[in-house]
Amino acid sequence: MKFAVAKIAFIVGSVVTFLAAPFALQAESSPEDIIKYRQNMMKANGAHMAAMGAVIQGKVDYKKDLADHARALQAINKNIPALFPKGSDFGGETKALDAIWQKNADFEKLAKQAGADADALAKAVQTGDAKVYGPKFKALADDCKACHKDFRKKDEAQ
Repeated sequence: MKFAVAKIAFIVGSVVTFLAAPFALQAESSPEDIIKYRQNMMKANGAHMAAMGAVIQGKVDYKKDLADHARALQAINKNIPALFPKGSDFGGETKALDAIWQKNADFEKLAKQAGADADALAKAVQTGDAKVYGPKFKALADDCKACHKDFRKKDEAQ
């Protein structure tokens, strides 16, 4: 009987440890690693926006790729605040302003709007009609600009 209880306790403990491991690893991420990950995600976001913009403006003829770009934007923008956890405001080169954490409710509101507009863009692209998806793309671009205006350091050249 004691052996069975010990065995069950061992199994339960092992399962709990296994399930908790990803969270423990996340908690151990350095601010530098978090910043680098965030920067890569935001660069990807910008690259997909630039590629879509080139197609929408008629600079290149890759309309077949619009849905892929829109889905990528949807995935990246679904939870932008998670890319800016507390404690990731120092520890490396970053353009993120302290305002992200000081005015977090405002930041999260803009990020939530970007997520909603990315969802709308992904749906609009499915129509294949530029008159439908063009304004949705502009709305998402405006979200990006609004967030960068208040929450991102200006480049030295600007």
